[in-house]
Amino acid sequence: MAGTAPDGWTPVEQRLWEAFRHGEPLDLRTGDAGLDDPVRSGDWGPGRTVRAAAVARLLLDGPTAADGRVAALKLAGALVTGPLEIAGATIGHYVELEDCRFDHKVLISEARAGTVRLVGCLIPRLEGARFATEGDLHLARCTVPAGIRLTDARIGTDLLLNHAVLGGDRYGRALAADGITVGQDVEAERLVAVGEVSLRTGRVGGRLSLRGADLRVTGPARSCLNLARITVGSTLYLTGSLDNGRRGSRTLYGHGYGDPSEPGEPTTPFRARGGVRLSDGRFENACLVNDAVFTFTDRQELALRRIQTPELRFTCPAPAGGRVSLSRARVGNLVDTPASWPGGGRVGLGGFAYDSLRPAVPFTVAQRIAWLESALAEYQPEPYEQLAAALRRDGRDEDAREVLHAKQRRRRAALPPHARLWGLLQDVTVGYGYRPGRAALWLLLAWLAGTAWFAGHPPAPLKADEAPTWNAPLYVLGKLLPVVDLGQGGWDPDRPGQWVAAALVLTGWILATTVVTGATRLLQRG
Repeated sequence: MAGTAPDGWTPVEQRLWEAFRHGEPLDLRTGDAGLDDPVRSGDWGPGRTVRAAAVARLLLDGPTAADGRVAALKLAGALVTGPLEIAGATIGHYVELEDCRFDHKVLISEARAGTVRLVGCLIPRLEGARFATEGDLHLARCTVPAGIRLTDARIGTDLLLNHAVLGGDRYGRALAADGITVGQDVEAERLVAVGEVSLRTGRVGGRLSLRGADLRVTGPARSCLNLARITVGSTLYLTGSLDNGRRGSRTLYGHGYGDPSEPGEPTTPFRARGGVRLSDGRFENACLVNDAVFTFTDRQELALRRIQTPELRFTCPAPAGGRVSLSRARVGNLVDTPASWPGGGRVGLGGFAYDSLRPAVPFTVAQRIAWLESALAEYQPEPYEQLAAALRRDGRDEDAREVLHAKQRRRRAALPPHARLWGLLQDVTVGYGYRPGRAALWLLLAWLAGTAWFAGHPPAPLKADEAPTWNAPLYVLGKLLPVVDLGQGGWDPDRPGQWVAAALVLTGWILATTVVTGATRLLQRG
């Protein structure tokens, strides 16, 4: 097998045989970017055609390496005809195909390999369920019209899908990779997918990057990104990309298989035109959702239910068109902006717990309260309590009291009429106990008004011969503080001033009891 190629092989395939033995690349490209584009160019002819059977023969039963060389399959700019079916095989050689065109699907399900790099290729469909590699699997800049299947695949190091263009299969899935395990990073920057991208229950040892990706589905009830129950060892990036993504690069090992961006070049945002599911995901470093644009129908949402991460960054330039659910999520730092959140009761915050708030731009307590008010379709005490606790941990006690005050106001709207009246009285007087200083102002106003009235309407004393010198200010103060006798008493129901005095007594008792209640509440809050 170390000699010449088998009988019946074409001249191009014979050259590939020799290149394989020496571990050298066979480059069939012309150098014209238009003619070498596997997606847009025309017929390449027999001078650039290799049968899939010949490729399979090299990978599974190829010749021994030339002396002092390592055999490897390195092919560029070729038309690979016929189905490449190596399911269940063990591939012991390095595989690298660049700018190749396949006219049939590639079947590598349950195969094992070292490192496989398919870069800039046109592949009708890639079937790789339970495919396993010891090294990388690179599919950067590939166009796969009928989608990729990598269900339960095991990638030893990195999975790269940067700048790939994926269509959907008959079930509307562009990337079906449920249960996949990746030893290090998954990079799908500037990925374009028409169909669902699904990595449910997957495990990624490093980061999962979808910077600048453009994902969309046509069905109104489908998700364009499904990462439910995924575990990411570092950071999830649903963010914008600085890479300009031009396809003309010939550099196989360039950064992300794309050209670097020019200084000052605008970024491309992450776009999702369909539901996004991150529910029950675990992100060990951070979950970054910024410079992202979400376009949802009424049945679609950004689902962050029960996620766990030390930091959630949610800094989108505009609110999502649908719902954002954070129910029972557990977050360390919440980094956000006021403009990122949708209103109209379309944010689910039930059971959402976070340790601290780190706004990316100034986020006042009034805006925080408005965030809660617009997020909650009906009164729920938990989100207010959670926000107040986070503010107290940051040393913002006054802001925390403002949030709890807003909680009582929202609660009052759900009470029956008589309870709302009593709540309104508490709010106006001492702010439900969170504004006890208001009681002093009301006492002062009542004292001034009463003094002005009784200065010209002194009540008749009980005993005229024992009446002290009349002092209207002291008399009113005694009525407002009914537990203290200041020696200006008197009662005559036939005089209208006594009813004013009775009103002052009632005002004093109300203010006294609400102040005591508020002080007790503040002491309990610490």
